[in-house]
Amino acid sequence: MKHKHFVLSFFCLIFIAGCGHSDKKSDYDDVIASYINRPAQDQLPQLYYKISPGDGLEIITWKEPDFSKEVLVRGDGKITFPSLGEIEVGGKTPTQVRNEIMAKLNDYIVNPVVSVSLKNPQSQKFYMLGEVNKPGEYPLSKDMTLLQAIAMSSGFTEWASRKEIIVIRHELGVQRIIPINYKAIVEDKDFSQNIPLRANDTIIVP
Repeated sequence: MKHKHFVLSFFCLIFIAGCGHSDKKSDYDDVIASYINRPAQDQLPQLYYKISPGDGLEIITWKEPDFSKEVLVRGDGKITFPSLGEIEVGGKTPTQVRNEIMAKLNDYIVNPVVSVSLKNPQSQKFYMLGEVNKPGEYPLSKDMTLLQAIAMSSGFTEWASRKEIIVIRHELGVQRIIPINYKAIVEDKDFSQNIPLRANDTIIVP
């Protein structure tokens, strides 16, 4: 009996909760829904892409044309936005920039709703140098790894030293050297060395 009483009470609670739900959608819900329903290729950069100089951004503040504009990221990684002045955006995702702008706009607008979209997300590159068949500059795509970069450059030359690859990476103004042993990846299954690439990484195969 106690079990039946518990089950009956549980379904009563669900019924009451359902009755209290309104089908009426707010304007805010419509804005969020329209954003979520954008094509997947539009959403992916928002999640993964790190903004770099040369990128174009479209910043829209809902129902606030004075706080909506297209901007170009300058060489110093900053943009200029109405009333907010200079904003550091380099190295951040569009979502991070959106959140920062929304927080700053709270001083001017009640509950601002902001979207930040990439207009030309083509600035991020990496570089393959040394003993690869096609050295040069390559576009950096989402979640690209070292092995994928080597494949893009058509693999190693006959003389490549596969145990002594280095990745040069700049982090917060400091140059970092990452040693990579390609044979350890493919022969010993040490996939920890198959590192994800970042913008402006330089891969050198001696």
